[in-house]
Amino acid sequence: MRIYTRTGDAGETGLIGGERVRKDAHVIHVVGELDELNACLGVALAHGVPSAIAQVLGEVQSRLFDIGAEIAAPIGHRFHQEADLSGAVEHFEAQIDALEANLKPLRNFILPGGSVGSAHLHHARTVARRAERAMVSLSQDQEVRGIIIRYLNRLSDYLFVATRSTNHDHGIDDVPWTRAQSSTSEDASETS
Repeated sequence: MRIYTRTGDAGETGLIGGERVRKDAHVIHVVGELDELNACLGVALAHGVPSAIAQVLGEVQSRLFDIGAEIAAPIGHRFHQEADLSGAVEHFEAQIDALEANLKPLRNFILPGGSVGSAHLHHARTVARRAERAMVSLSQDQEVRGIIIRYLNRLSDYLFVATRSTNHDHGIDDVPWTRAQSSTSEDASETS
């Protein structure tokens, strides 16, 4: 099988079942957000995260493909197949609780960073939020099951706690956010 088909060279792509749509169609935008999120998770996994987190992320990667396939064949379409998300939100919540049990209580916003794996998880978290927003927007055009939006919401929550847990495993403390101090003209002239 060749990777290139040339059928998309005019700015269209195919949905499941063969329907052709513009590459800037809402549904294609959402599939792209899910794809980017999946790639971000792959980068985080390649840079090292604790094994329990890696196991969850492996499951998430498969589910993201399932969700993309579901929305690419809307409800009522003969090729529509729902992603199996039963118990997935509750599983995230249990994982969040388990990870948080080993962390100091969070009292401030924290800055993204720390270990390389954690930094990549922070990036994935922001892409998960963007994918969630895109899915909510898509739900104005086509029917989207509420569980998908809840899944993406809880995934970003999980990723946030996973960033903290990954740093904790590397012996790195959270860096609390503090207001930036404004520069004075004196400070600026010293650096010139």
